[in-house]
Amino acid sequence: MPERIILAITGASGVIYGIRALQALHALPQIETHLIVSAAAKQTIAAETNWATKDVGALAHTVYDDRDIGAALASGSFTTRAMLVIPCSIKTLSAIANSYAADLIARAADVMLKEGRPLALVVRETPLHLGHLRLMTRAAEIGAIIFPPVPAFYRQPKTVDEIIDDTVGRVLARVGIDNDLYSRWKEPRDETP
Repeated sequence: MPERIILAITGASGVIYGIRALQALHALPQIETHLIVSAAAKQTIAAETNWATKDVGALAHTVYDDRDIGAALASGSFTTRAMLVIPCSIKTLSAIANSYAADLIARAADVMLKEGRPLALVVRETPLHLGHLRLMTRAAEIGAIIFPPVPAFYRQPKTVDEIIDDTVGRVLARVGIDNDLYSRWKEPRDETP
């Protein structure tokens, strides 16, 4: 039986991270993806990419309406390996940190936390004020993985796609999904004579 991953895309800038994660998961036959796209994310997808929301949805096994809080993945009996909120808006971070489950993304995230399953929040905002930092602390205290999409430059990326892939690969690895999208650290060579 395939392992289920919930992937939520919210309206924060950087929706390409969520799309790329969905593409990577789609390529893994052992993974069954369950996608939620917020209303704000649909606008951001149109503004930041050449993707149509329906084409993003076609990469998932099942797509849910964010208003459907009665969907199967809003229940702890719906077994999943992990949930990724990528990118995670501050609005969604606030809902999750405060257990304000008014939509399916926040409700599914709340279920992940109460069931002790991995929940990665790829929080995309900068600069961060104290309120943002407190929300991240609160979410981490209740079990969320806070994973801002901060690029690693030791691989010396040449393109934006390489930066995106590296971040997505690290997020997937953090929730236990093996992949080749990111570079592992290698000791630098000592070239002194």
